[in-house]
Amino acid sequence: MCTAPAAGMATITGMSTEIPALLRLIWLASPALPIGAFSYSEVLEAAVEHGLVSDEASAADWLGQQLDLLARGDLAALAALIPAWQTQDWDALQVLAQWLRSTRDGAEARLQSEQMGQSLLQWLRQQDLAPAAALDWLGEQARQHGAPPYMLVMGLALAGVEAPLAQALQAQAFGWAENQMQAALKAVPLGQAAGQRVLAALAARIPAAVAQAIATPLERRQVFAPRLSILAARHETQYSRLFRS
Repeated sequence: MCTAPAAGMATITGMSTEIPALLRLIWLASPALPIGAFSYSEVLEAAVEHGLVSDEASAADWLGQQLDLLARGDLAALAALIPAWQTQDWDALQVLAQWLRSTRDGAEARLQSEQMGQSLLQWLRQQDLAPAAALDWLGEQARQHGAPPYMLVMGLALAGVEAPLAQALQAQAFGWAENQMQAALKAVPLGQAAGQRVLAALAARIPAAVAQAIATPLERRQVFAPRLSILAARHETQYSRLFRS
């Protein structure tokens, strides 16, 4: 498995001293990254509205199921995206980009993917963290298909970090879990202690989820979840909302 960036791949550096790979992974996974992740609950808010999530136990169960879905879908795609960016395998990247676009089955899911993808790409440009060839390819993709999917751009960002693939995915999964826990604090609502217990339960499951993502082949990658899609569609017209999804 390819775990190091190819020659010419950009890395995150400070003003004078290179930041260690672990800290770069934490940086890219942080909910504080200026890409707007905090504004999306990923249907959690709709689940609260319809009585599916109402307390700590139901929030932990809901987010655990979402982590399972992430493992066989977007995390599995990210596991393939990172080495594809490192080797500049444009054919593989094209297939993965199309999969990401076609599996956003509602307006809010597409909005989240495109808005966060565009914001992350802008941040990478500002920080000078992506090679010219990758930016040119993404520019052509944007002309043909619109804003790039978020996971496509995150794969590019992680491809420049000299870290094992499993660590990169674990960091991203934890960043997702932390953001979802913060959404649960506001939407359910939960107390801080309850939120930390939910986060701990998710963190314990992340290594297995990452292992599943890495082992999932292209033909078994999927995000089929009809009930989730129905709730997402209902959230579009929900009367009172804190989040964009």
